[in-house]
Amino acid sequence: MKTSDFYYDLPEELIAQTPVEPRDSSRLLVMDKRTGELSHRHFYDILDYLREGDCLILNDSRVLPARIFGVKDGTGANVEFLLLKCVGGKSWECLTKPGRKAKAGSKFVFGDGIMSCTVTEVTEEGNRIVEFECEGSFYENLDKIGQMPLPPYIHEKLGDKERYQTVYSRERGSAAAPTAGLHFTPELLKKAREKGVKLGFVTLHVGLGTFRPVKVDDVTNHKMHSEHYELPEKTADMINETKKNGGRVISVGTTSCRTLETVAKKEGCIKASEGWTDIFIYPGFEFKVLDGLITNFHLPESTLIMLVSAFAGFDNIMNAYKTAVEEKYRFFSFGDAMLIL
Repeated sequence: MKTSDFYYDLPEELIAQTPVEPRDSSRLLVMDKRTGELSHRHFYDILDYLREGDCLILNDSRVLPARIFGVKDGTGANVEFLLLKCVGGKSWECLTKPGRKAKAGSKFVFGDGIMSCTVTEVTEEGNRIVEFECEGSFYENLDKIGQMPLPPYIHEKLGDKERYQTVYSRERGSAAAPTAGLHFTPELLKKAREKGVKLGFVTLHVGLGTFRPVKVDDVTNHKMHSEHYELPEKTADMINETKKNGGRVISVGTTSCRTLETVAKKEGCIKASEGWTDIFIYPGFEFKVLDGLITNFHLPESTLIMLVSAFAGFDNIMNAYKTAVEEKYRFFSFGDAMLIL
């Protein structure tokens, strides 16, 4: 299977630059994955498709305001740091721009002295290992000086940082939002519970590799980035009970999907688990857990459009995307949603 098979033509004006208000007023393309039949709704209509006894699995990871701007000690040069992952204490692996100004041993100051850092190492990939120093909580100081690491295709400035967080985000650690969950409001989640739909939470910290293009012609030669996940015992029990009672397990987003299918593949069943995953899901993959998927519209030739094609069928997805373009749906992180059942 070729990467180019997953290409579709997307007019630039359909790439959503800002989120809609309220969150659940975005459009919803509903697909029957058995027949490929499509229905055009709004996200607040999603309750029409959920049944008592179903289980929604949501990723509660919280996006860090991970883009910070430092001034180099001695020269005054401005360097942008993008925090990728914590490697222990206040040490982080970062992307730096321009990298040539952030050599090992370089020192930087952020936010007029709120925080400082020393570059301790340059990795093989060219990233920097950085040791931060600050008074008080690292994360509280980061909230003061950091900006949201919006995807490269979003050019508008985000007025409210919380609009790039889900309303149920709790666990700090993502470099990008699990965007399928951005459509939910507290009221909509409350109505789902009142209907008898169970809500289970997993954590997968989304890395910037989610935006990394597939650069190989043969899909099977692509190497996925690794991301940290946790599936707690409470959620595992909820999933197993749902399956036992004939309910459906519906993943909110590809990150929740990857977490569930990683655990099922690694453990042979659904149980409490924590670790790192580089699972790559593309057509031919055998799903062991998922019955339904809520997801946004993904970039052409990306690993995410490959994942949804694996779940719903290649022809069904490519037809759905063609229809979404024709109907002028909004695409990508701040765009509209799909429900696949």
